[in-house]
Amino acid sequence: MRDRFLTGLIGYPIAHSAAPAMHEQAAAVLGCHGHYQLIEVAGASRDDLRAMLDGIRRLGFAGVNVTFPYKEAVVELLDDMSADARAIGAVNTIVVNGARLVGYNTDASGFARAIKPLLAATPDGAIALIGAGGVGKAIAFALAGLGAGELRIFDADAAKAAQLAGQLRDRGAVRAMSVAAAVDGAAGLVNATPVGMLPSRDTPVPDALLHPAMWVADAVYTPLWTPLLTAAKARGAEVMTGRDLAIGAAADAFALFTGRTAPVTAMGNAFDAVMAAR
Repeated sequence: MRDRFLTGLIGYPIAHSAAPAMHEQAAAVLGCHGHYQLIEVAGASRDDLRAMLDGIRRLGFAGVNVTFPYKEAVVELLDDMSADARAIGAVNTIVVNGARLVGYNTDASGFARAIKPLLAATPDGAIALIGAGGVGKAIAFALAGLGAGELRIFDADAAKAAQLAGQLRDRGAVRAMSVAAAVDGAAGLVNATPVGMLPSRDTPVPDALLHPAMWVADAVYTPLWTPLLTAAKARGAEVMTGRDLAIGAAADAFALFTGRTAPVTAMGNAFDAVMAAR
């Protein structure tokens, strides 16, 4: 195991990311030196992404995380992927293994741990999933793997929602539908879009569709209290911010990068410190 490692994050916009604080604090707690570099590039083409990944390989990175909007675009540029990431078709963690780049999806594993308590309270209820992009795919597979009773998927791009429903057709009751139909009578709702992430103050679901008998989770953590969660809480719904997903996904990525067990409490404290400073 290395005692010094270089990792980072590719995406846009990412200046708000709490990932550097979480990863660098985890390394410090383990007595290692870790630097986590934000690689913020807007509108990267396939060739741009290939050049960045070649640089990651050549510059001694242990690996990088990938976030919006590149989680799906990087898939074809990798040498290999874990079985889960291949099934999902999206990657948020790339590990440099010698000269090979191997993709993983810790959004799925991080979300699965975070959502278990809420899902356990409504094991047979329908879940409305808003968003079928990179993080939406990971969350959909996590929910299906946890045995969600029914998964209703909406995306502004109806073809993407239909494609994701098709990917999961052998994993339970999964359908693509409108926002209103997805939320109607649902036991839970998950926002897996960037809607509500600063500077956006929009919501992916009209407030009138929310009700107190459902739980509402948001993958966005900037801010922790998105317009969606604020409206859901005001209507009496149980809510889950993006905190636990962010920490869980980061901890699993740290373990893949370093081969060390992630100090989850320390990473959570670092995340909270970043949020408190805003």
